Amino acid sequence: MKYSGAPIFFLAVCLLCCMPVTGVTSYLGGSPQMSASIAGTNEFTSGDDAIIHISVLNSGVESLQFVMKGSIATDDLPTTAKGVTVTLSPGDAPVIVRGDPQSAGDIKSQGIANVAISTKITADATAGEYQLPLTIRYTYLASSYQAGTDTIQFNYQPVSETFPITIKIKPQITIEVLEAVPENLNVGGEGYLNLKIKNIGFEDGRKASVKVIRNGASPIIPSDNSVFIGDFPRNGTVTSRYKISISGDAEAQTYPVDIVVTYENRDGDIVTSAVETIGVPVGGKITFIPGAVQVVQGSEGVIQVTYTNTGSSIAYKSQARLSAVDPFTSTDDTAYLGDLKPGETATARYQIRVGDTAVAKEYNLSTEVRYRDAQDISQVSDTFNVPVKVLHKPVSNGLFPILAAVGILVLIGCSAGYYLLARRKKK
Repeated sequence: MKYSGAPIFFLAVCLLCCMPVTGVTSYLGGSPQMSASIAGTNEFTSGDDAIIHISVLNSGVESLQFVMKGSIATDDLPTTAKGVTVTLSPGDAPVIVRGDPQSAGDIKSQGIANVAISTKITADATAGEYQLPLTIRYTYLASSYQAGTDTIQFNYQPVSETFPITIKIKPQITIEVLEAVPENLNVGGEGYLNLKIKNIGFEDGRKASVKVIRNGASPIIPSDNSVFIGDFPRNGTVTSRYKISISGDAEAQTYPVDIVVTYENRDGDIVTSAVETIGVPVGGKITFIPGAVQVVQGSEGVIQVTYTNTGSSIAYKSQARLSAVDPFTSTDDTAYLGDLKPGETATARYQIRVGDTAVAKEYNLSTEVRYRDAQDISQVSDTFNVPVKVLHKPVSNGLFPILAAVGILVLIGCSAGYYLLARRKKK
């Protein structure tokens, strides 16, 4: 009975001895091995808004690992590249890099991360291959030290590596606008734009067409926007003509328009050149200045109004209209002016009556001119005013009959008196 507990104690010791030993796998040596390459195409053309896709590969492997009982497991491996950032620089290439460095996160061993970098190939870029420096920055676990049973010290090492990324700029047509001559381009009307362009690029284009494209909300709206020119060799020059309409809410100033060339390149692909934006001057809407008119209260007759074309184009077959309102009335409110060149003046005649109750002051009567532009399209000028000054009736106009009657009576009286006096002398 004294040793009845001994067998149980012995069995417990045996069970403890038979339990499996747990340990922690640790790694010594090894580090990230980074490389980078372009994913997808590396061929671009001058003037392109290019998105360059980069693949970043970590091919690092652990050089030594072991299992140590009682060690604390580390969260990171020495081959993991942590906090990877990718920065592309233009170097000597004709490239503009847009945006900030791209984050690729943590890349474990044999892991791949992809980033997209926005760039702009300059319009004057020449054909050829170019190398862009790509810098990859990250940190990795260089070493660790277990200071106690529950404490471990990590040593992270920052790394910066630069790799060359090769892109190829293909030859293409680059246009230079030598002349852009507007023809009857006025606000609210239609006219033509005459272009003369030159191929200053490094490609000979075939089956080429020159296109005029509206620039955003510009009031210059191409009616015919494409002209086929055929072959367009390097250093070649071509001319083209386009029908253009101008919005009625535009002003007399210069507005942008875009020019491109679509063609077949040496590989048989249909491509479009970089956009060339030019300014095109637009003339104001044809306007007219009327002359002032004077009338008398209670009068009726023909008034003459002069109209001067202050625009920059000829107003063909123009005719004016006057709106008579109280205290004015008119039975003939339209007059033909004919063709008016810029700066020319014509006179319109209107039959008009002024009421007796009209106040002696200056009035404004509305008028407008309808005409045909250079494209024989009917146009109407903006409404403007004719200043009409109403004058008082002359005072003499009312007294003249009375004075005349008095004069006659006086004359009769004088004659009668002379007659009577003469008869008395005879007696």
